[in-house]
Amino acid sequence: MFIDTHLHLVSRQLITYPWLTDVPALNRDWTYDEYESTAKRIGISGVLHMEVDCAPEFIETENAFVADLMARPGSLMRGAISSARPEAEDFTSFLDRLDPKVVKGIRRVLHVAPDELSQDTGFRANVGLIGKKGLPFDICVSQRQLKLAIDLADACPNTVFVLDHCGVPDIAGDGYKDWEKSITRLAERPHVNAKISGISAYAAPDWTLETLRPYVEHIIESFGWDRVVWGSDSPVCTLNSSLDQWMAATQALIADASEIERAAFSCGNAKRIWNI
Repeated sequence: MFIDTHLHLVSRQLITYPWLTDVPALNRDWTYDEYESTAKRIGISGVLHMEVDCAPEFIETENAFVADLMARPGSLMRGAISSARPEAEDFTSFLDRLDPKVVKGIRRVLHVAPDELSQDTGFRANVGLIGKKGLPFDICVSQRQLKLAIDLADACPNTVFVLDHCGVPDIAGDGYKDWEKSITRLAERPHVNAKISGISAYAAPDWTLETLRPYVEHIIESFGWDRVVWGSDSPVCTLNSSLDQWMAATQALIADASEIERAAFSCGNAKRIWNI
């Protein structure tokens, strides 16, 4: 059974998501009930909600939305990876307001921000505070920004990091060589983990299992089975596949793993990293 560490839910009547207007294929409500009906069929036993880069004034509303889902009888929801603005002057008070029973981690999407943001000393100091709170920080960067991820990890050695989506490799553009080198370097940092999540979205529409295999295998080889987790990246994964197709591809790609390795990847590492 898998813990899905990367589910996006969209509730447009409750929360505003400015970026969705530029992605018509995703610009609709994506509900928990819709997700759960598939998740329970394909072996997902728990899920973390990943923030959906909502307008900043709705961040705490989004966390309350997740808390309500957690309170449902029999819910798969295990917590929220909250959006945040570590560059903000009031970031410390924001951290203090978070409910530790709900918020299990923090993410600030960096691929839509200026490269200089993660290099700012105030930003880095606040990412360090996230670590002091016992919360991991998800790194969401594009392939070209992986050097910035390395620098941020080096600046915050006491914060646990999780690299989203295998570092968003340019699979469709055949960017493997540059990606491979950067991943190897990043994996040398023992406080950095990697999330194998929805990478079919970065391939061409006619992708096959063998298209994805070198990326998944290099992530596992670089980080080891004790520092990798799984995520659906639903509904973004639906741009080039479906939730059940992504799970089927994952199962095929780890078919040769041992029982211990599969247990660590599918749920054990996630439970440890996010304290669930």
